[in-house]
Amino acid sequence: MSANLKQLSDLSNRGPHHVMEGDLGYTGLPGKVYAPAKGRDLPAVAFGHDWRRDISAYESTLRHLASWGIVVVAPDTETGLNPDHRGFAADLETALQIAAGVRIGNGNITVSPNKLGLVGHGMGGGAAVLSAVDNEKVGAVAAIYPSNVAPSAVEAARNLFLPGLIIGPGEDADALFSPGNPAKLAYNWAGKAAYRTVKKGDQEGFSEDSLGWRLLGLGKSDRKNQTTVRGLVTGFLLHQLADEKKYAAFSDPEASGKNVESLTGDKLAKAAGLSRDNSAFSLF
Repeated sequence: MSANLKQLSDLSNRGPHHVMEGDLGYTGLPGKVYAPAKGRDLPAVAFGHDWRRDISAYESTLRHLASWGIVVVAPDTETGLNPDHRGFAADLETALQIAAGVRIGNGNITVSPNKLGLVGHGMGGGAAVLSAVDNEKVGAVAAIYPSNVAPSAVEAARNLFLPGLIIGPGEDADALFSPGNPAKLAYNWAGKAAYRTVKKGDQEGFSEDSLGWRLLGLGKSDRKNQTTVRGLVTGFLLHQLADEKKYAAFSDPEASGKNVESLTGDKLAKAAGLSRDNSAFSLF
């Protein structure tokens, strides 16, 4: 019997911590820092934005993670039309080093070097995967509607043996707003990975796009999508990085929840566009 994501509703709401906002630019890397107002040996993640987005499109999401006791560092680089994906992956690595090594707040906030992770949306999801390969500091990766990057994150996933969470579009999502192949990325993941789909969820709906962007047809901010994904990612990070065992279901590849489906085995292969003839199911 599969686990149930019974705390999803709670984790989708704001957490108990007061949140502080800081300027990552003081370290030489443009971006923002969001952290709980106090805490010792906290988990931390570097967050990567999607193509043509910047950190302002994720403020509520980053504050949400911080409200649950997770320090978030978000580089505001590679925001143009022609981003360097490899360079963005390197920026995520730098941001994570900053989180673990730089004083935060007035000294009442410390990050544990053993509780570090990577999170990203769209392009940032692919860059997070690239950044995690051969990175011994990283304990977990969450890729939210990851899109295609170069070099390929789908291929890089074959060398990732750490825990992963991949969020993909629901069956009822508009294919136009779901570029990339998150399911194949999850299928290729070398370690234990959970692949979740959110009802009517897609890549374009996760960023918190302004009204102007939506009127121009360049965004479609979907609060239900954002709320559900925040809960899934928060539970996964609290389990993997903070070792809060009560959230173990959020790492379970077969766990289910309201408006959330988890795909494994043949279903995952089908979603990835694979078949028994051209996938790892074949023995010859």
